[in-house]
Amino acid sequence: MTLRTTVSAGVLASAVATALASLAVASPLSPERVKAAMDKGMEKCYGVSLKGMNDCAAGPGTTCQATSTVDYQGNAWKFVDGGTCASMKLPGGRMGSLTPLTRDVPK
Repeated sequence: MTLRTTVSAGVLASAVATALASLAVASPLSPERVKAAMDKGMEKCYGVSLKGMNDCAAGPGTTCQATSTVDYQGNAWKFVDGGTCASMKLPGGRMGSLTPLTRDVPK
Protein backbone atom coordinates (compact mmCIF):
# COMPACT_ATOMS: atom_id res chain seq x y z
CA MET A 1 0.00 0.00 0.00
CA THR A 2 1.37 3.40 -0.90
CA LEU A 3 1.32 6.34 1.45
CA ARG A 4 -1.27 8.04 -0.76
CA THR A 5 -3.58 5.00 -0.61
CA THR A 6 -3.15 4.74 3.16
CA VAL A 7 -3.95 8.44 3.68
CA SER A 8 -6.96 8.26 1.31
CA ALA A 9 -8.32 5.19 3.11
CA GLY A 10 -7.86 6.95 6.45
CA VAL A 11 -9.65 10.09 5.27
CA LEU A 12 -12.52 8.03 3.84
CA ALA A 13 -12.87 6.01 7.06
CA SER A 14 -12.91 9.20 9.09
CA ALA A 15 -15.57 10.76 6.84
CA VAL A 16 -17.79 7.68 7.10
CA ALA A 17 -17.42 7.57 10.88
CA THR A 18 -18.31 11.26 11.14
CA ALA A 19 -21.36 10.81 8.91
CA LEU A 20 -22.61 7.86 10.97
CA ALA A 21 -22.08 9.75 14.22
CA SER A 22 -24.03 12.71 12.82
CA LEU A 23 -26.94 10.46 11.92
CA ALA A 24 -26.98 8.97 15.40
CA VAL A 25 -27.05 12.41 17.04
CA ALA A 26 -29.71 13.79 14.69
CA SER A 27 -32.16 11.01 15.42
CA PRO A 28 -35.13 11.61 17.68
CA LEU A 29 -34.74 10.82 21.34
CA SER A 30 -36.20 7.44 22.14
CA PRO A 31 -39.14 7.30 24.54
CA GLU A 32 -36.87 5.44 26.96
CA ARG A 33 -34.29 8.25 26.98
CA VAL A 34 -37.00 10.89 27.47
CA LYS A 35 -38.51 8.88 30.35
CA ALA A 36 -35.08 8.40 31.94
CA ALA A 37 -34.41 12.15 31.84
CA MET A 38 -37.85 12.95 33.25
CA ASP A 39 -37.37 10.34 36.00
CA LYS A 40 -34.16 12.17 36.97
CA GLY A 41 -36.19 15.35 37.50
CA MET A 42 -35.22 17.01 34.23
CA GLU A 43 -37.61 19.26 32.31
CA LYS A 44 -37.86 20.35 28.69
CA CYS A 45 -36.73 23.96 28.37
CA TYR A 46 -37.26 25.89 25.15
CA GLY A 47 -34.95 28.59 23.84
CA VAL A 48 -31.87 27.79 25.91
CA SER A 49 -29.67 25.62 23.69
CA LEU A 50 -26.86 26.74 21.46
CA LYS A 51 -26.98 26.03 17.72
CA GLY A 52 -26.97 22.28 17.12
CA MET A 53 -27.05 21.42 20.82
CA ASN A 54 -30.81 20.97 21.33
CA ASP A 55 -32.25 17.69 22.59
CA CYS A 56 -35.34 17.86 20.38
CA ALA A 57 -38.04 19.92 18.66
CA ALA A 58 -36.50 22.43 16.32
CA GLY A 59 -39.37 23.30 14.06
CA PRO A 60 -40.57 22.15 10.66
CA GLY A 61 -38.05 20.41 8.44
CA THR A 62 -35.85 19.19 11.28
CA THR A 63 -35.45 15.65 12.52
CA CYS A 64 -34.98 16.45 16.18
CA GLN A 65 -31.84 16.24 18.28
CA ALA A 66 -28.95 18.57 17.33
CA THR A 67 -30.91 20.25 14.52
CA SER A 68 -31.41 23.79 15.81
CA THR A 69 -29.83 26.30 13.45
CA VAL A 70 -29.43 29.37 15.67
CA ASP A 71 -28.41 29.95 19.29
CA TYR A 72 -31.36 30.09 21.71
CA GLN A 73 -33.83 28.98 19.02
CA GLY A 74 -37.26 29.40 20.58
CA ASN A 75 -38.85 26.25 19.18
CA ALA A 76 -35.98 23.94 20.18
CA TRP A 77 -35.71 22.43 23.65
CA LYS A 78 -33.01 20.99 25.88
CA PHE A 79 -33.34 19.00 29.07
CA VAL A 80 -32.38 21.06 32.14
CA ASP A 81 -32.64 20.44 35.88
CA GLY A 82 -36.26 20.55 37.03
CA GLY A 83 -37.42 23.94 38.28
CA THR A 84 -34.62 25.91 36.60
CA CYS A 85 -35.98 26.55 33.11
CA ALA A 86 -38.14 29.64 33.65
CA SER A 87 -35.44 31.33 35.72
CA MET A 88 -32.60 30.77 33.22
CA LYS A 89 -31.19 34.11 32.10
CA LEU A 90 -29.58 34.15 28.68
CA PRO A 91 -27.78 36.80 26.62
CA GLY A 92 -29.88 39.66 25.30
CA GLY A 93 -32.45 39.48 28.09
CA ARG A 94 -33.79 36.12 26.90
CA MET A 95 -35.27 33.62 29.36
CA GLY A 96 -35.95 29.90 29.13
CA SER A 97 -39.56 28.71 28.70
CA LEU A 98 -41.52 25.53 29.40
CA THR A 99 -43.43 26.11 26.15
CA PRO A 100 -42.18 26.80 22.61
CA LEU A 101 -41.25 30.40 21.86
CA THR A 102 -41.59 32.40 18.66
CA ARG A 103 -38.33 34.29 19.17
CA ASP A 104 -35.08 33.41 17.39
CA VAL A 105 -36.85 31.04 15.01
CA PRO A 106 -35.17 30.81 11.59
CA LYS A 107 -37.29 31.85 8.62
